[in-house]
Amino acid sequence: MFGFGKRKFNEEKDVRYNSDGYFVKNSGVTPSNSKVTVITPVYNAAPFLANTIESVINQSLQFDSIEYILVDDRSTDSSREILWDYAKQYQNIVIVFLKENSGSPSKPRNLGIELASSDYITFLDADDRLEPEGLEALYSILKETGDDYAVGKTMKETSKEQKIIGEHQSVKERRSVSPYEVPNMFQHLAPNARMMRRQLLTDHNIRFPEMKFAEDKQFFIDVLTHCKTVSTTRQVVSYLNRLDENSESLTKQTDIFEKMDSNIKVIEYVKQKNLPVEEEKVVMNRLIEFDSVTRLFERQHFLKSKNKKGYYEKFQQVLDIAHGLRYDFTDNFFYPINKVICQLFIQKDYTGLEALVRWNRTEKYKQYIIKDNMPYMIVPIFHGEFRHIRVPMIALFRNGIFEGDIYKLEAQVFGDYTDSVSELVFRSRKNVNEEYTFTFHLDNGGNTNAIIDTKQLNSLPTGSYEMFIRYNGYRKLSILKQEQVVFENRLFNFYSTINSNLGFKISNLP
Repeated sequence: MFGFGKRKFNEEKDVRYNSDGYFVKNSGVTPSNSKVTVITPVYNAAPFLANTIESVINQSLQFDSIEYILVDDRSTDSSREILWDYAKQYQNIVIVFLKENSGSPSKPRNLGIELASSDYITFLDADDRLEPEGLEALYSILKETGDDYAVGKTMKETSKEQKIIGEHQSVKERRSVSPYEVPNMFQHLAPNARMMRRQLLTDHNIRFPEMKFAEDKQFFIDVLTHCKTVSTTRQVVSYLNRLDENSESLTKQTDIFEKMDSNIKVIEYVKQKNLPVEEEKVVMNRLIEFDSVTRLFERQHFLKSKNKKGYYEKFQQVLDIAHGLRYDFTDNFFYPINKVICQLFIQKDYTGLEALVRWNRTEKYKQYIIKDNMPYMIVPIFHGEFRHIRVPMIALFRNGIFEGDIYKLEAQVFGDYTDSVSELVFRSRKNVNEEYTFTFHLDNGGNTNAIIDTKQLNSLPTGSYEMFIRYNGYRKLSILKQEQVVFENRLFNFYSTINSNLGFKISNLP
């Protein structure tokens, strides 16, 4: 940990702002052999700041080969005192003090980019931390491949659990692939766990826009659309320090419209870039389906809001921009229910829209039906067109049995991505980075089976495991042990009684 020097930091005596409104300590003294520049924007981060800095100092990539730039956005707590003391001890810790608060991380990050001298740049927020081997993993990949960009695994830490963030980008090792070859590469565009070539940012003048929200989204859209090749790794790189998020909280409603204003600006920005159609579809799918449908409507703050008109006005702005696109953006939606939400909105059936969102969020035990070999969920609140809404994939348990020294699991998979089913995964509920994979065999009828040697099962550590089928690169598909069937508007339900006997019930669907 850091130790204070003989004299405490005194801003009036120690800081002299330049004509651009900032002060730099240790500028120009970073060793010329620095390999990576780490950039951290700081604002009132005193409780976590030392841990963040120590995680950079203790990297397996030797700290003297790291240039660490921390830009303080006029903190009012003790962040500046902490930064000052570290900068006195380490010449390669460059601290920047802004004279006035900028209101977002954009200016601090952009200033860090301008001051950076290493070939590679990465970002770390002031309350997060790096895995000890994180920087070395990304740096080694970029040096080996010559790629513009590499990304690893991000772990989100709360008081209850650890969770993998943006799993698509770290589910497997990839080297020198197009960013458009990575499924859903544009779904997670936060700064953590990624490293990029500084020259890429310089050549294309890529900077964070001055926005309160979505600044990192637009920045990394620019980065990825200019990358020829990228790499991904399963290696854990960073940990996000997050308090438990309460999705039911009304406090999230207070800034949802501001966030949507920023999202709308990014949608307009991407449209103006005039990307090749297939590339634009990939980017727009994230911005419209995920940011403008899921995050706007499929949340508790929408259902509880007394100002639903405001939500509809924001979404209408999205549709007005999308009207000029060269394709129907809803054709690229991954979740068909989102297309239904758009249809209900266009039909001005706001009552139906709200009812569908409420039902989808509150109904835990949904019923499914297979029609023309495709899966649908039964939506009892509707009659007619929207009573059956497609789901992308469904896996139904058929049989599981021990036969001698093997366990044979049989299931049937229906949906759009059956050809991409890759493996059966057992993932530890205690440590999500601990998982075991088994080959899944799939025939033309969607029948699957996994044959597992009991010796393999016995070799697994004691504990509880999540079990799922992995498909389409990274997506998880749970296996439903469905003991109920719909036939001619009646539900036939086989169930286990409290005494573990088999029971049977028939009921009419509403």
